[in-house]
Amino acid sequence: MTSIKEQAAISRLLSFLQDWDNAGKVSRRHILNNFIEINQGKTGPELEQEFSQGASLFLVRLTTWLRLTYMTGSCLEKLLKSIGIFLSAVSSNRYLIEFLEVGGVLTLLEILALEKISEGDKKESIKLLQVIANSGRKYKELICESYGVRSIAEFLAKCKSEETQEEVQVLLDSLLHGNPKYQNQVYKGLIALLPCTSPKAQQLSLQTLRTAQPIIGSTHPSIVDCMLNVLRTVHLEVQCEAIKLIKDLVNYDVCVPLLKGLVDLLIPSFKETCKLQPKILNDPTVLQLTAHLPVFLQQAAAAKAIR
Repeated sequence: MTSIKEQAAISRLLSFLQDWDNAGKVSRRHILNNFIEINQGKTGPELEQEFSQGASLFLVRLTTWLRLTYMTGSCLEKLLKSIGIFLSAVSSNRYLIEFLEVGGVLTLLEILALEKISEGDKKESIKLLQVIANSGRKYKELICESYGVRSIAEFLAKCKSEETQEEVQVLLDSLLHGNPKYQNQVYKGLIALLPCTSPKAQQLSLQTLRTAQPIIGSTHPSIVDCMLNVLRTVHLEVQCEAIKLIKDLVNYDVCVPLLKGLVDLLIPSFKETCKLQPKILNDPTVLQLTAHLPVFLQQAAAAKAIR
């Protein structure tokens, strides 16, 4: 027989779950706020104690509400933070498995692609994907098998918040390590990001590629043209990272074509100069520039890389 104390705890749990089931959106937001405030940083056993060994009963309600409402963004940030308390808790592998069994990874990746969802909500989705990826190799493989690299890379390219972009970089870096089956997929995804229009995304991709290259060992043929094109940027932080990566790449099998491309950039054609000038002069993030600056940028970047 259960003790009076245990019966009281079970009664509180059932009352809490009933309150959740009967609550509307506003009331549920209040419940989530209280849950986050009280349970942030707790371990799996502590959560079980808090919920009288029935924490999974609340988690399943959270995941169900997530699947029903994620397309509308209703309380999404609070909901994802609450789920994150379960997934990131020490000794909480059972919660992670329960979340994955109901399609949690696919839901998180779909959130990244929805235009109506705020970047703050998407940032929480990225953080949950980080937790999943950091849980082990098989979880990294699950993310990659769910077309995760493409979804994550596309979000990085479109993202406006630099803080969120840095969180995405952390996730891509995690997927790169301890993931031999799909590390090449991550590597190719990083290369595919280089032509994007976001300077911050380019910078972070280049930084992660420097980490990736020794892990991968070999190079992808497309990396030479991508690197040479990145040198045309007017953003010096991007150019600096590109030069660092180029100096790393000369130790690999692309050394000859890379050096040849750099030498060619020292003397750009008139046609190429004319093609670049409008793009640079129309960039709202830089001051009005002289007609000769595109040439100087190319030559300087190539010279620095060769030096």
